[in-house]
This record gives sequence, structure tokens and C-alpha cells, in this order.
Amino acid sequence: MKVRVTVMLKDGVLDPQGKAVEHALHVLEFKNVGDVRIGRVIDLEIAESDPARAIVQANEMARALLANLVIEDFAAEVVE
Repeated sequence: MKVRVTVMLKDGVLDPQGKAVEHALHVLEFKNVGDVRIGRVIDLEIAESDPARAIVQANEMARALLANLVIEDFAAEVVE
């Protein structure tokens, strides 16, 4: 089963990479772009047939390794 974990900085945590991309987009004349936040997407292939159990396992992996819980939030979802 494929599970996608999306990791993003928590609200209020400075995102210098996002600010750099935001600035570059403005320089390229994309003036209507507002706040830009950069995150990560991690796709996992989990040997599991039950979607609920796959999500539980992905959440455990995120808490243990994939996300820094001090400054990042994460969400896991089953993808096709």
C-alpha cells in the first residue's frame, strides 16, 4: 500500500527557503504570490492491506524519524 507523508514547518516557524522562493517568484513578475512555505513529501510503500493500519504505521514512522516534531507538523494519507 502506498502512503504519502507530508511534512511542513509549523505555523510561526521561520521558513527561509520559502521566503527565498517567494522573493524569486516576485522577481520573475509573479506578483500575486503571497506567503510561500516549503515542505517535504515522503512516499512509502508499506506491506499492509488495511489502510487504517498503514496510516498508523506511517504516523509512527513520522514521529520516530521523518518529522522533527519540535518545529514540524505532518500528515499521512493513503495514495493510489
